[in-house]
Amino acid sequence: MAKLIKRLPTLPAERALKVISGRWKAVILYHLFDGARRLSALQALMPDITQKVLIQQLREMEEHGLVRREIFAEIPSRVEYSATRLGLSLEPILLALCQWGQHHADELNEMDRLADCIIRPRQAQDAHAV
Repeated sequence: MAKLIKRLPTLPAERALKVISGRWKAVILYHLFDGARRLSALQALMPDITQKVLIQQLREMEEHGLVRREIFAEIPSRVEYSATRLGLSLEPILLALCQWGQHHADELNEMDRLADCIIRPRQAQDAHAV
């Protein structure tokens, strides 16, 4: 783990941004917030990402402790990715970023160009499930 720590910035805010930066990481995490998924399922949910980039982003998130890769001893072998406890702890942060993005678009009169916010707070999801 010492090798990993040396490569990350020492300023905590910069470190956090480095770990979650990348066009797809927030979207991948969003899809893993609901539970484990296979690579093919993730790719189906994000048709604009190439398999190469998806695998690269998953590996980076695994290296930074946000994602767990589990290989099942089956024939053919099955691999599932899931958010770790550390990865799940980013959910409120991604929600805040999403809300800020909506505010920014509203301030610039660009709400009509904005997609729906994909991050939903887990507490609200849990309340609906009861």
